[in-house]
Amino acid sequence: MKNLLFYVLVFTLSGVTAQTIKVRGVIKDSIGNPLELANVIATQEATGDIESYAITNSDGQYQLDLGKGSSYVLKASFLGYETAEIVLQVPENAENMTQDFELKQSAAQLEGVEIVYEMPVTVKGDTIVYNADSFNRGDEKKLGDVMKNLPGVEVTEDGDIEVEGKPVQKVMVEGKDFFDGDSKLATKNIPADAVDKVEVLRNYNEVDQMRGLGNDQDNVAINIKLKEGKKRFWFGEITAGAGLDDESEARYLVHPKLFYYSPDYSINIITDFNDIGEVPFTWRDYFNFTGGFRNFNRGGGTSFNISDSSLGFAIAQNNRANAIESNFLAGNFSWRATQKWDVSGFAILSDNKTNIVTNAIRQYISTGTVENTNTDVDQRNQLGMLKLSSVYKPNSNFQFDYDALIKVSKQTEESNTLSQFGGLTNDIEEGMENKPASISQNINAYYTLNDKNIFAGYLQHQWQDEDPFYNAVTDLLPFPGILPLDTSEDRFDINQERNIKSHQLDSKIDYYHVLNNTSNINLSLGTTLSHQKFNSNIFQLLSNGNRLDLEETEEVEGETESLVNDVDFNFSDVFLGFHYKLKTGKFTFTPGATLHHYGISNEQLGLKTSQNDWRVLPDFNAIFDIKKSESLRFNYAMAAEYTDVNNFAEAYIFNNYNSLFRGNRDLENSLSHTYNLTYFSFNMFNYTNVNASLSYTKRIEGIKSNGSIDRINQATTVENIDSNFPDETFSAFGRFSKRIKRLQFNGNVNVNYSKSYNIFNAEIQKSESLTQNYRATLRSTFRDWPNFEVGYGFTVNNYDNGGLEQTFYTHRPFVNVDVSFLKHFYLHGEWDFYNYTDKADTIENEYSFLNAKLYFQKGESPWEFSVQANNILNTEFTNSDSFNDQFNTTNQYFVLPRIVMLVVKYEL
Repeated sequence: MKNLLFYVLVFTLSGVTAQTIKVRGVIKDSIGNPLELANVIATQEATGDIESYAITNSDGQYQLDLGKGSSYVLKASFLGYETAEIVLQVPENAENMTQDFELKQSAAQLEGVEIVYEMPVTVKGDTIVYNADSFNRGDEKKLGDVMKNLPGVEVTEDGDIEVEGKPVQKVMVEGKDFFDGDSKLATKNIPADAVDKVEVLRNYNEVDQMRGLGNDQDNVAINIKLKEGKKRFWFGEITAGAGLDDESEARYLVHPKLFYYSPDYSINIITDFNDIGEVPFTWRDYFNFTGGFRNFNRGGGTSFNISDSSLGFAIAQNNRANAIESNFLAGNFSWRATQKWDVSGFAILSDNKTNIVTNAIRQYISTGTVENTNTDVDQRNQLGMLKLSSVYKPNSNFQFDYDALIKVSKQTEESNTLSQFGGLTNDIEEGMENKPASISQNINAYYTLNDKNIFAGYLQHQWQDEDPFYNAVTDLLPFPGILPLDTSEDRFDINQERNIKSHQLDSKIDYYHVLNNTSNINLSLGTTLSHQKFNSNIFQLLSNGNRLDLEETEEVEGETESLVNDVDFNFSDVFLGFHYKLKTGKFTFTPGATLHHYGISNEQLGLKTSQNDWRVLPDFNAIFDIKKSESLRFNYAMAAEYTDVNNFAEAYIFNNYNSLFRGNRDLENSLSHTYNLTYFSFNMFNYTNVNASLSYTKRIEGIKSNGSIDRINQATTVENIDSNFPDETFSAFGRFSKRIKRLQFNGNVNVNYSKSYNIFNAEIQKSESLTQNYRATLRSTFRDWPNFEVGYGFTVNNYDNGGLEQTFYTHRPFVNVDVSFLKHFYLHGEWDFYNYTDKADTIENEYSFLNAKLYFQKGESPWEFSVQANNILNTEFTNSDSFNDQFNTTNQYFVLPRIVMLVVKYEL
């Protein structure tokens, strides 16, 4: 199996290249200067079909792959120049050939005038335009399938888009945000047959006045241009299916989608109802979905965010669980009210029910205790979001933005866990509920006084309310010596109430003074103000129905501690920043520093404490533009990291049945130094994409755990660890992709090393982890042949916690095939194989997943019929491993059984 990828690569490359030659040449202007980013296209003289295309490099060089025994029309073009055209005959016995072009300047072809024929790729400044049909194989279903075909573009397994190794921050359709630019919703829902062109916008800044003032090199957006038949018309699809699983239980799916785009307004409606494991919007997506809101003050060197008070809800692995039922409804609109005012918004509703069954082996570092657990979790996530946005731009010198985002949710979980350790058995019932709500508002204003002076103002307010409730019923007495429980009970019913209310206000004013075409000065004045109220209490429900409030811990050496939190917490950061940007030759330097005044106060347990600090945080950015599509970048930043009220509240709170946590009112901030070196290269000449990065972070006086563990029971707090024990992380990432005619090769390497220190049972414990991920794929984009994607992934996870070392290996070969046959039939198949072992030879699991879909669509008929089968091999479980500073865990997750569906789709 390990040699499969190599043999397929050699066989396919030899078959593809045996009957082709390379035509190379140089394109120059009339005085002999090479023209970079000029276009060359070769079409079949007989049919006019595109055979090959190329874009010149910085030396004006191009190369084409042409089949032998045919005649081709070669056209060379460049904006502002007349198109040159020749006919080239390639004999059967031809060797590599040379053909140069000289282009003459034309007064008729000005910037922005389109060439009369469709180039597969055109480059206009920072914009790359892909003609989708030039790359499509003919079997694409969604936008994500189209994006996978494009050179330099990758779509992750989660549906996120990356261009030249950089994550796409915004997806637009006809210049209008698609659900605030969320790439996952776009790749999985926009129909492939609606896509005409894909515009990749590099160095993107949605505010015209701000372009070029800062460093936008990592900002990438995508704009989808629709085909003419999809404009000013409603289009979409209705999909419905039904089937049975391996236990003869009925299964269903319903996916209606509707879209409308015109110059003045757009409407997108997406729905998804199914119980076959397809989760369109997860709990993690909900918390990661910012709705366009960003922490604009983070660039000043301060790290402070209001955290969600998670109860440790179980999360399905790769959306695979024992049972999943999803209901999803989303709508998005944009409206050009006037030529100066645009309004947009979206609403998302999601209701997911999940059953997660897990077997776990957990080894505790300090005590050496091994705990085996069997857990059955029923979970329900109900999520809702509503956002309205307004952009007012009366002229080119002024822009005013307003956004409001409302997020509400309700998450409930009931679980049964059988815990076995040290000859003891504990039957545990847990219940969790959380109903967080938040409202975020954002005001931005941009004003250009003149060519030399530009102002930007930002104001953002966030309100958040959470009320997590936790319940645990156990056989064994939990935390003796801490919780004063009624020990006469047969089982112990413990409950915890919490409420956290948060307000945060961020504001900043930026002033840019443009010195000349190559330099500018940026002054920033801003503040972050946060106020939080934290309340919690623990009580025991007795078998007679009475409630026993636990107000203080059991007495230890004549002292007790409160079990009731009532905390009033305030954080403030007032800062003044200075940055100077200078471009000289191929180099751009941006040194800067920010002066901060920090204030922290918290009042609890009848005592008020406060802190006040002044600090200067420097940062530095350097860019070496080797070529237009090749760069080397270096970043350094010093950051002050602060935590919110959750780590300051001193009374104990439950994390789960065997973990108690208490904060520390005397916490101080930690300091981190981060260094990053990144290399990007996207060679349009030979369609080779290389990007690599090295990152190193050193955190001093980090906020670390300090606790005691009795067998499996953990009681921890946090404190600032001595600067002689810094946390360090190092990561190295590399990606290489190469396109040869209709074949795309990708190789990825990701290595992460981390070292941290914590205190357990009065001893400093060092934890180290080294994770290595390697992945290689070969994917074809043939139009007349069957298509395939073969790949191999290899993961090594090495954990060393306090001298306890464990190493886990995962081998994952995979094959995807796409075959069209009998004119109207199309088959798609996916096979993933997993071999999961450990170095100690105590674990060896092999399992695989096989999915297949057989489609039938007659010609241009709007009807499509398919038979879909998931988990054909009826695999029962998957494996994973993890570690933290307290224990190492190996998990086994049970997954959905085999499901066979009959699906009907109608295109509107």
